[in-house]
Amino acid sequence: MPAFITTLVSAVLATCLAVGALAAECITSKGNFNAYKQTLAKQAAASGVGQRGQQALAAARLSDITWRFESNPSSQSGVSQGDPARFLAKRSGSSAANFVNQTRAKIARNPNTFAAIEQRFGVPASLLATIWGLETSWGGYLGKTPIVSGAVTLSSYCRRYPKFQSHAIAALTMADRGIISSNTRGGPSGELGHMQFLAGNWLRYGVDANGDGRADPYNAADALASAANMLRQNGWQPGQPFANGTRNFQVLSVWNDSGNYQRAIAYAAGLVDGNS
Repeated sequence: MPAFITTLVSAVLATCLAVGALAAECITSKGNFNAYKQTLAKQAAASGVGQRGQQALAAARLSDITWRFESNPSSQSGVSQGDPARFLAKRSGSSAANFVNQTRAKIARNPNTFAAIEQRFGVPASLLATIWGLETSWGGYLGKTPIVSGAVTLSSYCRRYPKFQSHAIAALTMADRGIISSNTRGGPSGELGHMQFLAGNWLRYGVDANGDGRADPYNAADALASAANMLRQNGWQPGQPFANGTRNFQVLSVWNDSGNYQRAIAYAAGLVDGNS
């Protein structure tokens, strides 16, 4: 083998070994959380996370609610509700009819915002407003779990590993950039803002819809437009139906991989549009 090829292969192998050595191993015991953080810190540094992000990681604490949800997934609201109407009632604490009426009212109060988003991305107001309502009650409840703590706890748990490790590093990247702080609150899995994006998805799909020069997950217009952008980039077809069994319905899996959740979105949005 020529010397230069031997050198190249050796360099590639050395890089792979170095990345493997940095990889944080998942945990099954709360007592191993700090050890996980130490290895994750090295991995984050290799990904370009600087001082502020590292400080946010150092301040992160194991999120008990996140750990409890992962240990007992059925405890999460609506997981066991296969019927869309029952799912909506469980999730909203009211009834499916009331949820649909509130969704229509939210669209009516923000017609220009929803119209602009649909024109740009082709995702209808009924669908976006439904997701908004399901995620945060239209901005009424954004969560109480520190985002970095939730994201790092989720990424550490072996049932989720390594799928969510990139989102933990993304949360540290957002802290490093000043988009969030170590105290910014969100969902128990590190979800943030009006639409409860995972950090990695926000960095990839976040857009500035209100023209202030920054994509802000805590601005409703930015968050709604970013959700539409995410769906569109993953195959959403403007002007096409989204009922169960359609191609657009399949795209909803990129938002949430729960079939119950997907059916509830399509069901409620169809009712908002006046489809029985």
